[in-house]
Amino acid sequence: MKNVVVLQSNYIPWKGYFDLIHDADLFIFYDDVQYTKNDWRNRNKIQTPQGPRWLTIPTGINTDRRICDVELADHRWQSSHWESIRQTYRNSPYFKLYRPFFEDIYRGREWTSLSELNQQLIQRISQELLGMQTRFDDSRNYASGGAKQERLLNLLTAAGTEHYISGPAARAYIDEEAFAKANIRLTWKDYSNYPVYPQGSAPFEHGVSIIDLLFNTGPQAAWHIWGWRDGGQP
Repeated sequence: MKNVVVLQSNYIPWKGYFDLIHDADLFIFYDDVQYTKNDWRNRNKIQTPQGPRWLTIPTGINTDRRICDVELADHRWQSSHWESIRQTYRNSPYFKLYRPFFEDIYRGREWTSLSELNQQLIQRISQELLGMQTRFDDSRNYASGGAKQERLLNLLTAAGTEHYISGPAARAYIDEEAFAKANIRLTWKDYSNYPVYPQGSAPFEHGVSIIDLLFNTGPQAAWHIWGWRDGGQP
């Protein structure tokens, strides 16, 4: 059975995003769809002593474009984001371990494409830091016409999907009967009951970027995302 997830790329996503990736044999970035400004595509939160703080990539005022067409013309955000991350997590247990990885992302090059930045960050964190074997692809590599759900089903069919795993927010617009007619089993991801971890700031906040989990738990991060379900200890 081929387990497939299709999702827009997000900026340094939260742990639930990586939980979905871990469930999949194939993860398809769905970036040739409408860009939504000031959504998870171009921003996320870190946990500071003053509470959650947004890190937002400036993308201009044009909303009539696809995610994959969003260009990054102003690169000043890179040093600003890195400095915010460094100041927030410099005393965290595993900051030194992951500092070279993230410093290279933010200071090693100037990013000109939001989609490329997001996809590279997600793939590299998944493979290099969390040890996942999931295969990644891009929806632009598939012939999948149609609109909205029809297009998604065409994409899944083109990818040879037997089992589609979706985030729970999609319940608002997905027609489960259409998936059954297409012979694709549909499963809704459950994000509940993630274990807490020493975060350094109270109250505890689950909905922050994966970097918070990495800097605070290091090599045990994967256990806090999916390993805990097996009942063992980190």
